[in-house]
Amino acid sequence: MVDITGSHGSLLAGDDKRLKRRRRAETRLKAYGIAAIGAAGLALFTLLFSVISQATSAVSESYVVLPVTLAAEDIDPSGELDPKQILRADFAGLTKSTLRETFPDIKGRTEKRELYDVISGGASFELAEMVSNDTSLVGQTIDYRFLASDVTDLYLKGLFGELDEFDVSGKLTVVMDGKTAKITSTSNDFAEALADVKLALLEDATALRRKAALQNNGVQEFKRRAESATDAEEREKNTKLAAQRTAARDKLIADAEGLEARASGNLGAEEIDKDNRTIFIKANSGWIKLNKVDDVTAEGVVLSPLNGVVENLSDWQMLITDLPPVARKVSDTQIVAIETLKDRGAIDQVFNWRFFSSGDSREPELAGIWGAVVGSFWTMLVTFLLAFPIGVFAAIYLEEFAPKNKFTDFVEVNINNLAAVPSIVFGLLGLSVFLGVFGVPRSAPLAGGIVLALMTLPTIIIASRAAIKAVPPSIRDAALGVGASRLQTTFHHVLPLAMPGILTGTIIGMAQALGETAPLIMIGMVAFIVDIPSGITDSASVLPVQVFRWSDFPERAFEAKTGAAICVLLVFLVIMNALAIVLRRRFERRW
Repeated sequence: MVDITGSHGSLLAGDDKRLKRRRRAETRLKAYGIAAIGAAGLALFTLLFSVISQATSAVSESYVVLPVTLAAEDIDPSGELDPKQILRADFAGLTKSTLRETFPDIKGRTEKRELYDVISGGASFELAEMVSNDTSLVGQTIDYRFLASDVTDLYLKGLFGELDEFDVSGKLTVVMDGKTAKITSTSNDFAEALADVKLALLEDATALRRKAALQNNGVQEFKRRAESATDAEEREKNTKLAAQRTAARDKLIADAEGLEARASGNLGAEEIDKDNRTIFIKANSGWIKLNKVDDVTAEGVVLSPLNGVVENLSDWQMLITDLPPVARKVSDTQIVAIETLKDRGAIDQVFNWRFFSSGDSREPELAGIWGAVVGSFWTMLVTFLLAFPIGVFAAIYLEEFAPKNKFTDFVEVNINNLAAVPSIVFGLLGLSVFLGVFGVPRSAPLAGGIVLALMTLPTIIIASRAAIKAVPPSIRDAALGVGASRLQTTFHHVLPLAMPGILTGTIIGMAQALGETAPLIMIGMVAFIVDIPSGITDSASVLPVQVFRWSDFPERAFEAKTGAAICVLLVFLVIMNALAIVLRRRFERRW
C-alpha cells in the first residue's frame, strides 16, 4: 500500500509557490506600467509648464501715455490736410521731442539714446497712421499711448529684476553741487548698502583668486617643461613664460588681497562701480544714483531733479537693483524714466491683441503670428487638395482594383518605406525638383504645400487602405449581387463606409504636416516675411518655422513670443487630433 499524502501535499505547496510568483510578476508588470505612465505624464507636464510659463509674459503689452502736440506747421505745413502728406511728416522726431520735454534734465547723448529706447521704434509709425486717418487731430494736443519697447515691457514685468528697498530710519539731507549730490542721514541707514558693496568686493576677490589659480597651473606646467627640455632655447622660452605667468599670478593675488582688505576693514567710503548693483535714493520725486557710500554718508549723481531743498527729510527711499548694470539690458537712466512714468500713472498694460493680429517684425514688441497663421492656412490647403484625393484614389486602386503581383507588392513596400523617410529628404526633393526644375515660387505656400503633400501621402494611403479593408466583404458581395459594377460598389458602398477611417488618417497626417519645419526650411520658407500672404504664390512663413526663427533671435522678449507661438501651434494640433477622435467615435461602425 502506497502513501500519497506527502507527495500530494508537496504538489499543493509547489502550485501555491508558482501562483504567488505569477501574482508577484503581475504586480510588478502593473507597477512598471503605472511608473511608465507617470514618467510620461511628468514629462508632458514639465514640457507644458515650461512652455506656458515662458509664454505668460507675451499675454500683455505695455504702453506709455504722453501728451503730444500735433503742431500743424510740423505735420501739415501746406495746410491741405492731405493724409499722404501727413504720413511723410517727421513723427519719429516728434516722438523724441515729446520724450525730451517729459524728461528735460536728461542731456547727454548716451542718456538721450537710452531714453528714446523706452518707447518702441514702431510707435511713431502708428502715431503717423492714426493722424493720417483722422486729420482733425492736426493742431491739437492729445494723450497718445506710445507702444513701449521690449526692454521697458520686460522691466515692467519683472524679467530684468525689481527694485528692492532698504529699511531706513534716519532723516535725509542732500547738498547739491551741480549734478553731484552729497547725502547724509541722521542714522546709519547706508550701513546695509555698504555691506552689500563689500560683499561684491569679496565676490570679485574670489574671482581674482580663481584666475590666479589658473595662472599658477601655467607656472607649474612651464617650469616642468623647462626642467625636462633638452634644448637650451626651449628651456629659456619656457622659463620666460613661467616668469610671465608668475608675475600675472602675483598681481592677481595682490589685487584680491587688496579687495579683501577693503571688504574686511573700515577704510571709509567705498565706490560703487558697474559690477555692483545700482543703489538709488528717491526723495521729493527725484532720483539720485549713488557712486560712493559709507555708514551715514553717500555721494551720487542726480538722474532726476529733486523738487525743492532736501533737509531733514523723513519720507525718502533707498532702492537697489537685483542685478548690476553689466548683467541687465535696461540701463539706470531707463529705470529712473520708467519708475517716474509709473509714479505719474503714465504706464498702461493691456491684453496683447497685437500678437494675434500682426505679422512678423524684427522688433519683439511689434511681432505677431497672424502672418504665420495665414501662411499655415494656405500651405495646409494646398497640402489637403493634393494629398487627400491622390492618397484616397491610390488606396482605392491598390485595395479594390490592383492585381496582386510583384509590381503591386513593390509599390506597397515602397509606400510603407516612404512613411519612415526623414522629412528633410522631402525638403531636398522640393528644392531640387519643384523649385529648381519647375520654377515654383520660393518661400510660397504652393511650394510648401506640394512638399508636405508628398510627405503626407504615405500616411493617408496606409490609413485609407486600412479603412477600406475594414469594410466587410459581405457589403461588396451584396452590391455586386444586385447588379452594381465594381466601380459603383466601391464609390457607392465601400467608400462611404470607409470614409470615417479615411478622414481620421487624413487629419492625423495633416496635423503631422502642420508641425513640420525641416522640409519648409529647405525650400526657403524661413525667410523674414512681414506682409500677410493673400494667396498660395505669395511669400509666407508658417507657425513651426516662425517658432524656429524667433528661438534664434538674441532679444529676450522673443523667448516669450516663441513660447506663445508654441502654445498656439499646440492648440491647433490638439484641435485637429480631437477632431479625428470625434469623427472616429461618431461614425465608427462595428461589424
